[in-house]
Amino acid sequence: MTDTIETRAEDRGLRMTDQRRVVARVLEASDDHPDVEELYHRASDVDPRISLATVYRTVKLFEESGIIERLEFGDGRARYEDAERDHHDHLIDLNTGAVIEFCDPEIEALQERIAEKLGYRLKGHRLELYGVPIRKG
Repeated sequence: MTDTIETRAEDRGLRMTDQRRVVARVLEASDDHPDVEELYHRASDVDPRISLATVYRTVKLFEESGIIERLEFGDGRARYEDAERDHHDHLIDLNTGAVIEFCDPEIEALQERIAEKLGYRLKGHRLELYGVPIRKG
């Protein structure tokens, strides 16, 4: 990924207000999968005048423009990440809600083989695994 959420929004013709720029930068800096409330808290640390409604509207606009992706991991919260991040899958800890990103070449190859065996060329996929930690001892 060579450009930013902010530049992609501008390239798509979105009007970028100062507060939309703050939301874009907060999203860009996120290494997790924040929901709107978490984005609001982070954005309000940068600009205390930003409202929760502004963050909701901005996230919706970015999502509809294909700049960010909405993720739902079964906990009732929509979370977001940059749509142009490198491909990865997710493992969700059902005890804590933690989301672990991973990419496994064997899984990727297996999915390609399965699609081919069924007569398809894979154009994309989303893999989410749900689990609990294995107790050791």
